[in-house]
Amino acid sequence: MSFTAVVEKNTIKLPPEVHLPDGTLVRIDPVDAARATPFGSRYAEFVGAVQDAPADLAENHDHYLYGAQKRGA
Repeated sequence: MSFTAVVEKNTIKLPPEVHLPDGTLVRIDPVDAARATPFGSRYAEFVGAVQDAPADLAENHDHYLYGAQKRGA
C-alpha cells in the first residue's frame, strides 16, 4: 500500500480514507516537490527554445555532442 500524506506542524496527516492500526511500522520518504511536478511541466518553458537544430538531433545527439557515428546512416 502506498499513499501521500502531508506534514503539518511536525505531525503527519494521513488522507481521511487511510486507517492504520496503532503500532503500524511505516516508512517515510519525503518527496522532492520539484520531482513531484511532471517533467513536461517543469521544462515547458524550454520547448522550442532551439530554432536552428538539425532535424535528426534527437536521434543523433551523441554525434553532435561527441562526434559519434550517426545512427541510421
